[in-house]
Amino acid sequence: VGHLAVQIARARGAYVVATVSPGKLDFLRELGADEVIDYTKGDFTDKVRDIDLVLDPMGGDHAQRSLKVLRRGGVLVSLLDVGDNTRTQAGARDIRVERMSVVPDREGLVELARLIDANKLAVHVAKSFPLDQAGAAHAFLATKPIGKVVLSL
Repeated sequence: VGHLAVQIARARGAYVVATVSPGKLDFLRELGADEVIDYTKGDFTDKVRDIDLVLDPMGGDHAQRSLKVLRRGGVLVSLLDVGDNTRTQAGARDIRVERMSVVPDREGLVELARLIDANKLAVHVAKSFPLDQAGAAHAFLATKPIGKVVLSL
């Protein structure tokens, strides 16, 4: 999700700040992230402020901490449900909380295709596996590879 989000945000003209593990710092820079924060070297909430939108793939405590970096009136988009406490704190600062759900539609898919055709969006595939090696693919995912893992028929 992150590597696609960075590319889409950059294509739309956003200034992108990404938090990432040490092994993926250069990868995110190559994708166009303006700032890359190694989350193992301290709390990201001490490094950035006044962010308009946070995409949170973690949920829970991470979503709540993300509120600290958002400007008043910003948006927290979470891939997972956030707790009532996070929603309450967000509301007190006029921060909108959205649960991201992807429902493909023609307009969205056409826009993604346009970005791909313009070389502004590419899916990085770490490794492909035949479907009968799904177990090996799952084990490979546990290594936290850079990019997607594909099962092919």
